[in-house]
Amino acid sequence: MHIHFLDPYHPGNSPLHRLDPRVKFVLVVGFILTTALIPVGMWPAYILAFSIALSAGTLSGLGISFAMRRAVLALPFVLAAFPVIFTTPGSILFSFSAGTFQVSASAEGLARFASIALKSWISVQAAVLLAATTSFPDLLVAMRAVGVPRLLVAVFGLMWRYLFVLADEALRLMRARAARSGVSAGQEARQGGSILWRAKVTGGMAGSLFLRSIERSDRIFQAMLSRGYDGEVRTFPLPGLRMLDWTILACGLGICALLLAFSFLLAT
Repeated sequence: MHIHFLDPYHPGNSPLHRLDPRVKFVLVVGFILTTALIPVGMWPAYILAFSIALSAGTLSGLGISFAMRRAVLALPFVLAAFPVIFTTPGSILFSFSAGTFQVSASAEGLARFASIALKSWISVQAAVLLAATTSFPDLLVAMRAVGVPRLLVAVFGLMWRYLFVLADEALRLMRARAARSGVSAGQEARQGGSILWRAKVTGGMAGSLFLRSIERSDRIFQAMLSRGYDGEVRTFPLPGLRMLDWTILACGLGICALLLAFSFLLAT
């Protein structure tokens, strides 16, 4: 069993893969901020932002649906904004009684919720493409190069490395369980015990995984300190941005500015 599935990076030689990580990081952050600032209900602006995300997916060489399918995983978190349908004043679509309370859904609340869902989906697509076309060490170096605080970059780096530590310890526990488990001779024989017994075993494995992960992560951190780690991401001096990189950066930020201006014009 391998844990390579945790790494979202897909090596390639597309224009997006070859683009400087610093440029990609700034453009993705600018695009996400632009998408977040688009006023509620500006559907033409959302379509344009979605078109930009689709164009980036095409340039990545990973396919148009690559980022779209993976970005859907973030939509369940949008349900946290579901109450805005019932708390935003406006034209009432329907209402119902919940005990002693009268709950009403408004058209404005529904538009706000749909806007939040679309913004989140489009923004996550951009983040997925950034992670899929940029290796994580290059992404950390790019963050430091554009001025992201050292502590924040160190937290990102340690979180990423310890994610693999946690997955590796989980795979070790699963291999140990498989090595110590018997197999019934008959196909219809019941495997294991009751649901309560299974829950008890799973809880014990989760606690053991937590303790073993903490111990191993502490050993890793002590090894890093003994080798001079101080929270700074060190690498060879980065080359200066080429004229092509500056041109792409300026054009990308210009497109974001035009998109935001267009959305505000629609809102007036």
